[in-house]
Amino acid sequence: MSMLQTVVMPGELRIGALLLGLAIAIILHEVAHGLAALKLGDPTAQLAGRLTLNPIKHVDMWGTIIVPLFLLILNSVSGGGFLFGWAKPVPVNYYNLRKGKYGPAIVAMAGPATNLLLLMFFGLLARWSPMDTMLPVLFGIIALVNGWLMLFNLIPIPPLDGSKILYIFLQNRPDIIQFLERNGFMILLLFIFFGGALLSLLTVPLLVLMSYFTGEEVLRMVLVNMS
Repeated sequence: MSMLQTVVMPGELRIGALLLGLAIAIILHEVAHGLAALKLGDPTAQLAGRLTLNPIKHVDMWGTIIVPLFLLILNSVSGGGFLFGWAKPVPVNYYNLRKGKYGPAIVAMAGPATNLLLLMFFGLLARWSPMDTMLPVLFGIIALVNGWLMLFNLIPIPPLDGSKILYIFLQNRPDIIQFLERNGFMILLLFIFFGGALLSLLTVPLLVLMSYFTGEEVLRMVLVNMS
C-alpha cells in the first residue's frame, strides 16, 4: 500500500473542501458568463455589480444555501460525499450581444470552459502537491467539483448552458425552443430523479479528465476520501 493511499481527510475537512470547491466553481462560472457577455457588447452584468468575486453578490437562496445544506445532511446520513449547487444567474440581455445566433452560446459556454480551466489548475496542483499531506485531496476535490459542474451544465436542457448550443440547431423551430423554455426546469428535475443511468455516464469523461490532470494515484486517493 502506498503512502498516498493512507492519507484520509477527516469528515469535517472533507465537507469544507466540498464547500470551498463549490464556491469557487459556481462563483467563477457566473462571473465568466458576465465577462463573456461584456466582451460581446452587453454590460448588464457589469451594471448589476455581478462581475465580482464577492460571494454575497452571487448567493441564490435555493442553489447556494438550501440545496447544498440538504445534500450535506443527506450525505451525513448516507455516508456519501458529493455536493452540488448553483449561484444566482448573472443577468444577460441577449439583444445586446454581437455574433448573432452564436452570441448566447458563447456566453453560455464561458461558464463550463472556466470550470474546465479550474479543473486543470487544481488537478495539476493536486498532482504536484506532497503526497503524504492532505493537499492532493483538497485540490483534487476542488477539481472534481469543477469537473462535475462543467459536465452537468453541458446537458442540453434549460436552464443549463448546454441548451444554448441546442438552440443553434433549433433556430427554425421556435415552437420547440418556447416549449423547452417553459418546461425546461421540470424536464431537468425529471431527468435528475429518473435518469440516473444516463446521468451516471457523466462520470466517464469526468474520471478521464481527473486521471489525466491529477494522475491515477491522486484520483484514487480523492475517490477513497469521497466514498
